[in-house]
Amino acid sequence: MQQVPTAHLVQGVGIDGDKHASAASKRQVLLADKESLDAVSVLPGTIKENLTLEGVDVMRLPSGTRLRLGRSVVLEITAICEPCFRMDEIRDGLRAELEGRRGMLSRVLSGGSISVGDAITVERSEPLAS
Repeated sequence: MQQVPTAHLVQGVGIDGDKHASAASKRQVLLADKESLDAVSVLPGTIKENLTLEGVDVMRLPSGTRLRLGRSVVLEITAICEPCFRMDEIRDGLRAELEGRRGMLSRVLSGGSISVGDAITVERSEPLAS
């Protein structure tokens, strides 16, 4: 994956220019945390995540949790991203090493531009309607 200092996220679609961006998808942005990558000795971008966060344990964020990135971007966690066979193409055994820590999938609720070093705020999930 190509690392860039700035990205533009489009509401309801994903990251501008990403081949997986789609309004029909709940998998618009894959988030991983740097600490999990360090634990399996891979560099940011290696496991094909869209955004690598530092200081946020993304695997502990339940579905529905909202993250505010920078001044305007809001992402909503939708599901865990299970490691697939492609991880073993990167390094033999990586799929097993990433079990339970590949990252979380999210969708873009509010778009805008983000840059490396922008603040990240974890907002509580909205209660489900009964």
